[in-house]
Amino acid sequence: MSDPTSTPGATPGGDAVPVAPGTEVPVVGVRTGMFGVSGTGDTSGFGGLVSPVVLPGAAPRPYGGWFDDVADALEAVGGPIGAVVHRGEITFHVRREDLPAVGRALRDDPALRFEFCAGVNGVHYPGDTGAELHAVYHFTSMTYNRRIRVEVTAPDADPRIPSLASVYPTLDWHERETWDMFGIVFEGHAALTRILMPDDWPGHPQRKDYPLGGIPVEYKGGTIAPPDQRRSYH
Repeated sequence: MSDPTSTPGATPGGDAVPVAPGTEVPVVGVRTGMFGVSGTGDTSGFGGLVSPVVLPGAAPRPYGGWFDDVADALEAVGGPIGAVVHRGEITFHVRREDLPAVGRALRDDPALRFEFCAGVNGVHYPGDTGAELHAVYHFTSMTYNRRIRVEVTAPDADPRIPSLASVYPTLDWHERETWDMFGIVFEGHAALTRILMPDDWPGHPQRKDYPLGGIPVEYKGGTIAPPDQRRSYH
């Protein structure tokens, strides 16, 4: 049998590295129903769904294979603060103040050579107190055929994360979209303006606290009714 640690992306013990002993797996909310809407007369049964919103716990080292090589190189520049390994993929969690140094190391270190950043995605967890806003970056090393994620958090009260657009120009429009949809302020971005919504649009539509409906629209005087007023199953 081949050594799983010699295969890129493989980890000891199979697809997922177990959570480190003593690590708390945080529950940051409870999701009810399919879309969080009630009172619609839904007879599908989806309205009765109740599921916790659980964030994955940190994986213990060694992670396996080249994952540890990347972790060692990043620790030399101040990060990461932890990692999650699942199904042969790794996500490094980094402090937001360390993000620029981590980005430059990923691009410039000859042992890493993550030349391409495919984009940044925003996530909003209202119940993750003090870290409600998450920014997730997807990096690819074409030299070594490796892929990793880097995740950074910021609180609702201070939604600032350093921009990586000067290191990875691909992120120029991706950071604008994440600002537009989630309200994460990428400090140092040359022109952080809306890219999907009108310049004067109030709020950020993909945040969990944004209303699902009832927003006036500008087309022929129409409006969008709130979800609980759109349809009856009787």
